[in-house]
Amino acid sequence: MWVLFALLSAFFAALTSILAKIGIQNVNSNLATAIRTVVVLIMSWFIVFLTGKQNDIANIGHRNLIFLILSGIAAGLSWLCYYRALQIGEASKVMPIDKLSLVFGIIMAFLILKESISIKTIIGAVFITAGTFVLIF
Repeated sequence: MWVLFALLSAFFAALTSILAKIGIQNVNSNLATAIRTVVVLIMSWFIVFLTGKQNDIANIGHRNLIFLILSGIAAGLSWLCYYRALQIGEASKVMPIDKLSLVFGIIMAFLILKESISIKTIIGAVFITAGTFVLIF
């Protein structure tokens, strides 16, 4: 089931980029990110209430909350940078560079989360990096 959600995530991320590229024409990229963020906020809370999970907020520990807040800050910075890059660059070049987050994520998972890394993972990360350079040059 996780593969289905991962594929849907990839599809919607691609669609997000295309729609954003169209939507940010003649709009400040920070303002565009703020508008997008409000929509995500409303949609997320709608789903929380729709599924009846709003009361679970009381069960979130302080450590979890701190890391969720830090994750939100990182996501916000990512979106601000991404929208600016989309505004001034070609989507077909910005998107592959953005996907280097996969390689950064693998490295961080190894260094921070102490996840094991296989030769297959290293080869895949090298191919992703090489593919990114092929696509942008």
